[in-house]
Amino acid sequence: MRDRIQIVEVGPRDGLQNEKLPLDIVTRIDLIRRLADAGLRRIEIGAFVSPRWVPQMAGTLELSREILKLKAAGAFAEDTQFSCLVPNVRGMEDALKSGVTEVAIFGACSETFSKKNINCSIAESFIRFRQVMEMARYHQMRVRGYLSTAFGCPYEGRVSEARVVRLVRALIKMGVYEVSIGDTIGVATPKQVESLLKKVKRISPLSKIAMHFHDTRGTSLANVYASLRLGVRTFDASVGGLGGCPYAKGATGNLATEDLLYLLKGMGYRLTPNIQKLQPIKKMIEEKLGRELPSRVGKAGAWLVEDTV
Repeated sequence: MRDRIQIVEVGPRDGLQNEKLPLDIVTRIDLIRRLADAGLRRIEIGAFVSPRWVPQMAGTLELSREILKLKAAGAFAEDTQFSCLVPNVRGMEDALKSGVTEVAIFGACSETFSKKNINCSIAESFIRFRQVMEMARYHQMRVRGYLSTAFGCPYEGRVSEARVVRLVRALIKMGVYEVSIGDTIGVATPKQVESLLKKVKRISPLSKIAMHFHDTRGTSLANVYASLRLGVRTFDASVGGLGGCPYAKGATGNLATEDLLYLLKGMGYRLTPNIQKLQPIKKMIEEKLGRELPSRVGKAGAWLVEDTV
């Protein structure tokens, strides 16, 4: 298949920030270098958040500067893109100091989750986003938007599709180049995904939409397939299935990058990332964290799916 699929590797940020054991900067830089060497070209490397609230992301400024120095020295492919999460103006100020050229803002589709996760209402979060967007425009930085709990909230249950569509429209109108729609607690099914995307498609081309699935209930790959059928071509994933959600009981983590690649390559899509090179990365992280990661392909191997690297 000739359609270009993009994978956004979120392991170094979304994956690690939910782990109980923080990893040092040297290990995180090594992880990022290995992911890029495996062929991943869009990598979210950290978050400019308070280490008091998210100790796993401490040192993102130092890490970002080092990664960009390495890129300038030719350590990464020229088309490798690095981004960081910023929650507010304070985080954006650090992002500007770091030299990154892309940031992401993070909102929720549930009022309760928004207050629990980022300590403000949805309306208040959008005020913060506008301030960040103004700074980004002035400094010619690209901004990605995240919307969590798009299919369900651990506090409120089902989330209105109309609300999700309204928030997607608001982010795009604000100027983000892409909106990542997240199934934060892993409750979505293909029927829900199709229903929501058909409505989103009425207000935005799906080239501006990415899907972010968690595999809590084993439906993430089925949801990817449903998204593909509707026209989505960008997906978030985390090496080894690293991460999870502290608000979802029994959450097993993000959709594993190698599981996503196995599905896509088996369907005939040509992608640069190499599954075989991801295997030792999973093992390295498992040794550092002292636990097994849930990736199915990571455990069973890629078998006969051909790699293109």
